[in-house]
Amino acid sequence: MLEARESNATDSETAAAAISTTPARYFNRELSWLAFNERVLAEATNANYPLLERLRFLSISGSNLDEFLTVRVAGLAGQVRRQIEEISIDGMTPSQQLAAIHEEVLKLERMQQDAWKDLKRLLAAEGVRVIGEERLGHAGERWLKDYFLEHIMPVITPQAIDPAHPFPFVANQGIGVLFSLTRIADDAPVMEMVLIPSALSRFVRVPGEEAIYISVEDLICRHAAQLFPGFRVNGHGVFRILRDSDIEIEEDAEDLVRYYRTAIQRRRRGLIIVLQLQGKFDPAAEDLLRSQLGLDRALVIKTGGLIGFSGLSAIADEDRPELKFEPYSPRYPERILEHDGDCFAAIREKDIVIQHPYETFEVVIDFLRQAAADPDVVAIKQTLYRAGKQSAVIAALIAAADAGKSVTAVVELKARFDEEQNLLWASQLERAGVQVIYGFVDWKTHAKVSMVVRREGDSYRTYCHFGTGNYHPVTARIYTDLSYFTADPKAGRDAGRLFNFITGYVEPKRTELLSISPISLRATLYEAIDDEIAHARAGKPAAIWAKMNSLTDPELIDRLYAASQAGVEIILVVRGICCLRPGIEGLSEHIMVKSIIGRFLEHGRIWAFANGAELPNRRARVFITSADGMSRNLDRRVELLVPIRNKTVHDQVLGQVMLANLLDTEQSWILEPDGTYERVGETENPFNLHRYFMTNPSLSGRGASLASGRKVPKLSLRRGNI
Repeated sequence: MLEARESNATDSETAAAAISTTPARYFNRELSWLAFNERVLAEATNANYPLLERLRFLSISGSNLDEFLTVRVAGLAGQVRRQIEEISIDGMTPSQQLAAIHEEVLKLERMQQDAWKDLKRLLAAEGVRVIGEERLGHAGERWLKDYFLEHIMPVITPQAIDPAHPFPFVANQGIGVLFSLTRIADDAPVMEMVLIPSALSRFVRVPGEEAIYISVEDLICRHAAQLFPGFRVNGHGVFRILRDSDIEIEEDAEDLVRYYRTAIQRRRRGLIIVLQLQGKFDPAAEDLLRSQLGLDRALVIKTGGLIGFSGLSAIADEDRPELKFEPYSPRYPERILEHDGDCFAAIREKDIVIQHPYETFEVVIDFLRQAAADPDVVAIKQTLYRAGKQSAVIAALIAAADAGKSVTAVVELKARFDEEQNLLWASQLERAGVQVIYGFVDWKTHAKVSMVVRREGDSYRTYCHFGTGNYHPVTARIYTDLSYFTADPKAGRDAGRLFNFITGYVEPKRTELLSISPISLRATLYEAIDDEIAHARAGKPAAIWAKMNSLTDPELIDRLYAASQAGVEIILVVRGICCLRPGIEGLSEHIMVKSIIGRFLEHGRIWAFANGAELPNRRARVFITSADGMSRNLDRRVELLVPIRNKTVHDQVLGQVMLANLLDTEQSWILEPDGTYERVGETENPFNLHRYFMTNPSLSGRGASLASGRKVPKLSLRRGNI
């Protein structure tokens, strides 16, 4: 028996040694993303969720997949076309990745169709019907016909497909219908195409107490006789295309604003990446479509069900409260209310951290509004990555400029799919007198910072807001993020250095508190990991807890492998892509990875290092950051890593937020060594992270109520239960 054990140990060591130096120690980034979207889709089948929320998850999975295909898959297809053999970290060529991705996408699409079939049936039982060819009563049919004639027919344009008519351009995410017709007068076959304008609603609701919806493409097919008088309709097929939507920055772009304005136009005409076909296409019509669209390396998906799942969000908005999550109203920080709403007085008293969406994003808006109105405020500096379409942040900055304050806004033009909106905001800010900076050509400015300089007595005090999420009031209601307010002079001086770096390319020689990417953030993380390795080797408790959206950087992953091999206990909460392979004996057996998918989208980024004692502890080194564990964040973006030193804030971030993420069982998935994710099953003590924070106030920001006896259930970690 002893010999057998020694043999097994030797085998596992050999296997670990073999994998530790090969690409097999990493998961493929793209396949990991598809696994993430599969977890999102799984929520559409979650019987614990209300039906319309399940439908929303299906819609989100569709929207996610569209973006993945038009950006990530488009990039790989471009590499194949240009014969670029760039090997992924897991050892695959672009063509190998495309083949594997196509297989997984087809599997995911089948799962989406199955989920839609079930949801459609369940919703119909609750009085929310989506019809196709089904007939309604006389009044319903009359209304559909009138709606088609009055609202649809005037804006669509049938086009014959023949040598006399050039093949029409189909926009990205464009939907069209191809009709096979016979002209009754001479029995001649005719092919007609109808492209559906994006201005039309994807689903039309029939008036009445019962919610009856029909897709605009089904409505058009239903009334083909009105559209083509004098023709016999032999068949039709609905199609949808996705185009390459990525924007590549040219190093010699002299005018970044002009470059982006033209690049956005080019994106709308990018190469076709996916062709989706619905229904029984006439073979000749399908051949015509394929040849005319000029497909090259494109994925063709045929389905008998729905195409364009993202459009289901319109139905998910149906006014049926009993089929949705109970409404939630975020809290306003009590400590700020105790100072009569004066944000600066509250921050001056003590640092404060706000956790969105449980605590309102309105406090961030108020911070800027008060700065704009305060006669003692002399300057405001602000980064803007994604601010949304109706941004109170922009309004506050304009108001500050109108009040004569010095206002600087760093607007990131390279925020994917928000480029056009950000150009609009930049133009409005400039007209108001705001100094608008576009940052670096090669690097995105992804750090989330507000800096307010206020005259107090004979000196100036700098107030800072550091966030893990965007200054976006809509996403702040559904993304979990941290907003940290401080008047620490070191933080203020470092924030000033950061803005000088962005606006004037003045690289700081040193910082007092903050770590900045791409200058020092990676080095700070490595130093903290190496310290834990040293603690483990010295026989002291050694642990790392981290929370992020994605982990793909091979160097950072290898550093975590080294920590695991030294005996450091590591728990990672990675919502999306994770290229680290956990649980491999001799390589990563001390690493556990979980993903949380639930009512809110986990978006905050936190790092915690034990520092010689069991986590959680008061001595632990705790950081919040705008950066994920990706090469682009660490090397090609301007990011911030902010240490948390205030006792109360430290306790909240580590002992509440981070610990609650680790304890969650009801919304958690565990990453297995083979790359699959398993949902955490029934447990003796179930815990729901989101429910906990919706029903319990946080530590930071509670002010005098901390001493009022109003108790919050204290979280504790039982070793071995995670």
